[in-house]
Amino acid sequence: MPGTLTKSLRAAHTLAIVAAAAALTFPVAAQAGEVSLNGEGSVQYTPDSARLQFTATAEHPLAARATEQVNDLMARWRQATTDLRPQLNDYSDAMLNLYSRNLPAPERGQPGTSVAVASQTVSFSISDLALLNPLLEQAQALGLNYHLGPQQFYHSDEQALQQQALARAIADARTRCQFVAEQLEMSCGDVKTININGGFRPVPMMMAEAKAAGDAVSSVGPRELTASVSATFELN
Repeated sequence: MPGTLTKSLRAAHTLAIVAAAAALTFPVAAQAGEVSLNGEGSVQYTPDSARLQFTATAEHPLAARATEQVNDLMARWRQATTDLRPQLNDYSDAMLNLYSRNLPAPERGQPGTSVAVASQTVSFSISDLALLNPLLEQAQALGLNYHLGPQQFYHSDEQALQQQALARAIADARTRCQFVAEQLEMSCGDVKTININGGFRPVPMMMAEAKAAGDAVSSVGPRELTASVSATFELN
């Protein structure tokens, strides 16, 4: 019996060693993980359209005279831009504003006076920037007021540009995921969640070169439209 017991103990010990060796030879498969990261994309472009406003203004002690002067300016503007009108989109010049403005007294103790101020604004957009300087020349010749800033220039197919920037942001997120996975000796798997961060914001890279009356626009600077996403990928 003692000999039989000893053999049994030896056999059990041998099985334990074999089991331990098998556990070392065939490790448990690594569990899949996740990685969350951001992706960014941008598109550079040059605006091809503009939204413009010109304002005719006149002052006179009599409201009728101020209105008459503005009407004369508007008639001269319409005549000067007759040939260009078919190319001016969403054209509007119908609203006349009239108000009074108090003038300071010429001397202390004397009553102040007031003048009537009439104004009328022309607004439209152009899809051909070659029209810009001829329109500015007419406005300057008539003494119309206007402001020309970077926010007035845009691209006619901005939606396609937004989609390009977003596609590049998503591709950038995928590329970053693949890099992280390679460092961990894993592979980048399916997208679990993805969020678009904020909106699309065109950033002027240069100002339009037109700052004072008499100046012409020599160039409209390039712009950059950016997009970013936050995504979570599976790691296999």
